[in-house]
Amino acid sequence: MFSPSREDARRFFFDVWRKEQEKTLMTPLESVAWQIISHHPEYHSLLAQPERFLEREWFPEQGETNPFLHLGLHLAVEEQLSIDQPPGIRAAYDRLCLELKDEHAARHRLLEALAEVVWESQRHATPLDGKRYLQLIGADPAP
Repeated sequence: MFSPSREDARRFFFDVWRKEQEKTLMTPLESVAWQIISHHPEYHSLLAQPERFLEREWFPEQGETNPFLHLGLHLAVEEQLSIDQPPGIRAAYDRLCLELKDEHAARHRLLEALAEVVWESQRHATPLDGKRYLQLIGADPAP
C-alpha cells in the first residue's frame, strides 16, 4: 500500500509545479494534480518555494488552510469521481454542477464534506462513514 509521508506528499506538489514551469513530461497523476493547481493561483508562489514551505505548519485554529491538505483532498475527490466511489458521488457531483453552474465550486462542496467525514473518523477512531459523506453532499446513499 502506498503511504507517503507528509514531506513526500508535499514534494509531489512541488515537483508538479516545477515540471509545469519547465514544460517537462508529467505522469497521468501529475497531470491531474496540475489541473487542480492551475485552479488555485493563491498557491502558485508557495509551490515555487519548496525550501521555504516544505516544513511549514498551518493552523486551522488561526484561520489558516493547509494548501497541501487542500490539494490532496482535491486529488482524492478526483479519484472518487473517476470511479464513482462511494457509489452515487458522480451523480451528486453532476447535480451540484448544474445547481452551482461551476465545476470547481461543486468539487469544493465534495472536498469540504470529505474533510468533515475524515475529521469525524479520526476524532472518533472509527472507519470513514461513506453514507454520512453522501448525505453531506446531498446524495441519496444506498441502503
